[in-house]
Amino acid sequence: MNKVSKIIYFVITVIFFAVFDLFFSNILINSRLNFSANEVFDIVFVQNTGAAFSILENAPVLLSIFAIVAILMIIIYGIRNIEKFSVFACLWTAMLISGIGCNLYERLHFGYVRDFIKLNFIDFPVFNISDIFINIGVIALIFIIIKNKYLKK
Repeated sequence: MNKVSKIIYFVITVIFFAVFDLFFSNILINSRLNFSANEVFDIVFVQNTGAAFSILENAPVLLSIFAIVAILMIIIYGIRNIEKFSVFACLWTAMLISGIGCNLYERLHFGYVRDFIKLNFIDFPVFNISDIFINIGVIALIFIIIKNKYLKK
């Protein structure tokens, strides 16, 4: 896949993940009254004004700046190294950026991030789809970096 094709794929994938995230977040939040809890998870609505585990609670400007800087750094790195990126690296990077971007959008639009997935089998903070995308993207990219480092040796 050439450079232009990878960039187009990347942009389309970011848009897909962002639309998926915001669309299903709205559906799950609006239908939480019709959802019955089970042993695995529950849908509850929490207004999170902080980051993960409510770190930096009530610091929306700092968190927004951090998100914007993170997105810009990832995009700049990606553009500079797009030839080296595999299709999977583009996919996971797009997932990471859309997760950060959707949380940023909610923070700017609502003044908080809408968390709504509560795990019932473990004592864990309530989270959202963007958080899932961020974690999966980071973990996948770490595996790709480690794999590429050991393949070169």
